[in-house]
Amino acid sequence: MERTFAVDTPKKVKEKVILKGWVNARRDHGKLVFIDLRDRSGVVQLVGEEKLGKLRASDVIEVEGLVRKRPQNLFNPNLATGEVEIGVEKIKILARAQQLPFDILSDGYQIGEEIRLKYRYLDLRRPRLIRNLEKRHKVIKFIRDWLDKKGFIEIETPILTKATPEGARDFVVPSRLQPGKFYALPQSPQQYKQLLMVAGFEKYYQIARCFRDEDPRADRAYGEFTQLDLEMSFVSQEEILSLIEELFKEITKEIFPKKKLTFSSFPRLDYDEVMKKYKTDKPDLRKNKNDPNELAFCFIINFPLFEWKENENRWDAMHHPFTAPKEEDIPDLMAKRNIEKLKSYQHDFVLNGYEIGGGSLRITDPKIQTKIFEIMGHHPKQIKAKFGHLLEAFKFGVPPHGGIACGLDRFLSIVLNELSVRETIAFPMSSSGQTAVMEAPSFLSQEQLEELNLIKKQKNR
Repeated sequence: MERTFAVDTPKKVKEKVILKGWVNARRDHGKLVFIDLRDRSGVVQLVGEEKLGKLRASDVIEVEGLVRKRPQNLFNPNLATGEVEIGVEKIKILARAQQLPFDILSDGYQIGEEIRLKYRYLDLRRPRLIRNLEKRHKVIKFIRDWLDKKGFIEIETPILTKATPEGARDFVVPSRLQPGKFYALPQSPQQYKQLLMVAGFEKYYQIARCFRDEDPRADRAYGEFTQLDLEMSFVSQEEILSLIEELFKEITKEIFPKKKLTFSSFPRLDYDEVMKKYKTDKPDLRKNKNDPNELAFCFIINFPLFEWKENENRWDAMHHPFTAPKEEDIPDLMAKRNIEKLKSYQHDFVLNGYEIGGGSLRITDPKIQTKIFEIMGHHPKQIKAKFGHLLEAFKFGVPPHGGIACGLDRFLSIVLNELSVRETIAFPMSSSGQTAVMEAPSFLSQEQLEELNLIKKQKNR
């Protein structure tokens, strides 16, 4: 007899089935014992005699029994299987479980994050987190299927790459084969996706892992996060925004049907006007900010090209250094005048007061790109060392291109009404930068440090 999943038991009334899973809960009623059995598909009630009373929460079991209809007055409307129960005839205990360090049936908010992440594999049994990860899976699958129909190709870009200034500190990895040199983990696939446009792929996307050594906060996971990274050739800014608007409308309709869109068409708002009216470039435009099911998407455009870094006494790119300036501002850019007035083709994607995406049209003229780097304070040798590969590629026929990256962790936390992005990630880092379960970062052994040439080998050990 093949295994039956809990969710399929209502289709098998009066049939014998084999079920396998975990003891979710146990209730003793005299000679009768009721067990809620949980498997990947859901929960179903088992009914048996004293031998079921030996089971403990989270024991792993295999049972054989008859599916029978419950009396109508005993239906459980909170369960998909609430109209049936399994009369247990045989039982096998596959694994015993010790008492769990915390309750896994509640929402878990009242339990400290440190212990939840230490036992994250138990925390993930929680119905709320199961729901979150199932929704995450459905969103990513929907994106892949949707972009495939639009002619996009998914391409993976390297994780071990080169340190480049993109707004945050890099995580670095020492090279054993080239002593003294280091790789960097990518803050984004920015330069690689532009090189893919030079290669002629025209429509690229990736569910990309990104790494940034920046201070943790509730709306961004420390260390690593996941984004939808997307780039297109021969495209206007409005075409990028229209594509993203269509995608997120359809995600909302198909996966989060209870959510209500504030705007049938996502507004395109001018940066200066937004800053003047709302004092922020991430305005919350919901009509009722107490309504957790309202989604107010909008785009912010016409950003400044540069911003002044007072503590560093220099100009920096408002978005990143590959963002194209408006055509009418190119003469002033090349002359290095009116820097504070220059505008760009940057666009931010905002939801309920949070930035969930950002992108731009890109620079394709090596002279303009070099001038951007100069204004940011890079010397010619630095420009060649850090960006020479990109400028070289642009000499071989580069199409106009642009794109956007949307933070999936942050988007999911908003639509799932979670206060932290960590609630949408299977194994997130803690707010102090420690990985779940594995307790990294950790110290390396003397031998590993020597092999990586991070310390000198000690003689006569």
